[in-house]
Amino acid sequence: MSRCSSDGLLAAEVVVFAAFVPLLMRLPIDRVARLIVRSSDAPASSAVDVDALVAAVDRWLAAARPFVRSGCVVRGVTLYRFLRRAGADVSLRFGVGMVDGEMAGHCWIVYRGEPLAERRDPRGLFVETWAMA
Repeated sequence: MSRCSSDGLLAAEVVVFAAFVPLLMRLPIDRVARLIVRSSDAPASSAVDVDALVAAVDRWLAAARPFVRSGCVVRGVTLYRFLRRAGADVSLRFGVGMVDGEMAGHCWIVYRGEPLAERRDPRGLFVETWAMA
């Protein structure tokens, strides 16, 4: 299989998974964790270009709108699933905080101890409430 066709298959898989994230997130969070992380998805020692995969997933999610909802939960859960599957040692974090005087929530990926591909470090705005390693 050529790289182009395998990228196309991965893009389709990412978009379909992302489309189902809002339904998935209606389940209890511990069940979500069991469903999106399998033991075979444990981080491997192989090198993965994390930045390139994040950029590709973001591009595919943007191209799939309105079929795929935008937002941090869809993006975070999708990135977590596919980064873990690629062998990246990432965690998914959820937090709550005050933004512009209103209670808000956010979800983000942590890689090597730092938020990954965030416009602004969420740790200053949100108190972490749950993490999926």
